[in-house]
Amino acid sequence: MTGDAVKAKNGSMVAYEGDMTFKKMTGGGDGLRGMVTRRLTGEQMTVMEVKGHGTCYFADRASEINLVSLNGETLYVEASNLLCTEASLRTGTSFTGLRGASQGNGLFTTTVEGTGQAALLSDGTAIVLRVTPQTPLSVDPGAYIAHTGRLQQHFQSGVNFRTFLGEGSGEAFQIRFEGDGLVYVQPSERTTIGGDV
Repeated sequence: MTGDAVKAKNGSMVAYEGDMTFKKMTGGGDGLRGMVTRRLTGEQMTVMEVKGHGTCYFADRASEINLVSLNGETLYVEASNLLCTEASLRTGTSFTGLRGASQGNGLFTTTVEGTGQAALLSDGTAIVLRVTPQTPLSVDPGAYIAHTGRLQQHFQSGVNFRTFLGEGSGEAFQIRFEGDGLVYVQPSERTTIGGDV
């Protein structure tokens, strides 16, 4: 950093060289309004602002780090998968409906908007999949990390009579993405409500 700032997951700094200051921010970095919104939605994200001159290193549980460049668009990302963003990017919350509930993450997700870079965490190197009107995509909720673009999400269930007889595929729920954009998935599944069906 050369006098600029980043917003990072609280406690994610592992080392730094140079002159840095660290300050805890409320509401995921969006002040009092962001704090109230996040409390109401249950989308928790504790953030610190790091300013200074030098190099700062961030990490979280030895997860892979994936850089996403935004050019005025919106990134929809699970709060647990967001490591840091450039300070110029705005964060907020967005309603996800049943997709979030199927992941056990609640009905809301974090949004990152503007121009700059965001660092995402994944369990293994993230896979970036393109969705076009001709090629929709179905994703396991436990592997979903984030998405960008003009995408519609549909929650679909694979639960049927065979599932209850114990003969199902084990993939009880999926998120279907249609439209035009990118979806980030990890090569690992976190525990989801759908995984318990």
